[in-house]
Amino acid sequence: MNDADWLAHRFETHREHLRAVAYRMLGSLSEADDAVQESWLRLSRSDTSDVQNLAGWLTTVVGRVCLDMLRSRKARREEFVPDPIITREDDGPEESVLLADSVGLALLVVLDTLTPGERLAFVLRDMFAMPFEQIAPIVGRSEAATRQLASRARRRVQGAPVAPDPDVARQRAVVDAFLAAARGGDFEALVSVLAPDVVLRADRGAERGGSIEVTGAAAVAGQALTFSRLGAGGGTVRRALVNGAAGVVATREGRPFSVLGFTVAGGRIVAIDILADPARLDRLDLAVLD
Repeated sequence: MNDADWLAHRFETHREHLRAVAYRMLGSLSEADDAVQESWLRLSRSDTSDVQNLAGWLTTVVGRVCLDMLRSRKARREEFVPDPIITREDDGPEESVLLADSVGLALLVVLDTLTPGERLAFVLRDMFAMPFEQIAPIVGRSEAATRQLASRARRRVQGAPVAPDPDVARQRAVVDAFLAAARGGDFEALVSVLAPDVVLRADRGAERGGSIEVTGAAAVAGQALTFSRLGAGGGTVRRALVNGAAGVVATREGRPFSVLGFTVAGGRIVAIDILADPARLDRLDLAVLD
């Protein structure tokens, strides 16, 4: 094995960790892969002979790449629906553990409200236990200021009403009631399973009208009545876990049409996140549902 092969092998041993960091930072699977690839390019161009902690070095690099990507996104003022991680409802405990280690869609949405610096400090410290002395140079702040970034982020995350019902079976019962009411065109039944301040976020892609956000049970119920058409024209709606929570994948002619992730709390739906952008849907791995 030559030096290049040895370096590539060492990088591959850290790839999944780096992808996990990048996904939590960005909420986008494709952008996470781009950030990981950029970290490999920087590694391959660098002299790391004196680097004793390669995992820490790579985490720092991918953190800086993600920080730049987040700042660019914030500058464009983009509405963002996170990329979902799709798994089967009957996956075994090993898969459940892996998924639980990802992060729920509701938390990803809250993380997207943080400043780029707050998000990086929170993710690296609270999710990966990285020392503040290593995080501070990434955000270009003192260690004390970096602690404040993480503290502000933590307060905002803990103060957000996003904690879902931990029982997936109870989540599923609420989601099934929502889908039945949508298919039946029952407006009152829809409203009954929605929290008064429910939020629906959808990324439909540029060709389908862009991103929308709808708030309030009545408004969301009105939007949801369109879901009754998802099963028409040879389409199907399949149960799935979306980042560990009850969700559905709608397909037409064998291709994904939309992915719906639900946040259920207190027996009602408090958030619905819909990914219907064809370009982003094409990048999802839905083979796990077969």
